[in-house]
Amino acid sequence: MGMYAGRWVVGGGAVAVLVATGAYVMWPAAEVDARLWGEVRPVIEARIASDARGSGYGETVPALKARWFCRAEALGLQEHGDDVRADVTTLCVEYGVHDDTLVECSAGQVPQVVRLERDHAAAGGYRVVSRQEAPDGAGNARWTRDRFGVVGASLAQDSMSSGALEDEARTHFGLPAGAAVVDC
Repeated sequence: MGMYAGRWVVGGGAVAVLVATGAYVMWPAAEVDARLWGEVRPVIEARIASDARGSGYGETVPALKARWFCRAEALGLQEHGDDVRADVTTLCVEYGVHDDTLVECSAGQVPQVVRLERDHAAAGGYRVVSRQEAPDGAGNARWTRDRFGVVGASLAQDSMSSGALEDEARTHFGLPAGAAVVDC
């Protein structure tokens, strides 16, 4: 009887570890300071869009007047004095316009670590001092897990919706709200 009880204890302990691990992996990310995110998000998005310029297919077709539109979602945000580290997942989509149609030419969703520092002279009060993004290919998952942890890496895999970027592009190009979106 003692041998069976020992197996139950070991088996029960293993189950408890698996349940706890699963709960940790599925636990939502820590709350992000909404005030701070509201200050740094526009700075991050502007920098990412600026860095994307010149890298899209649509930009090689002058008639499309293509441009990049980007958005970021915070996975983690840490503030230390005047320095901020933002763990983000970003979606950038290159849109152009042809007749009354929005044309999607290029797109990419990439996890990134963005470091900012307070700069009262800069627009938005912050400036980006460095950006690291996950590499393409096999190293992407490991890079993301090493920087964001298991929970953040899991969240970074969720697909971001391009709906808000489509709306922003329609407005930018003066298209009606329901203008169709086609591929380049």
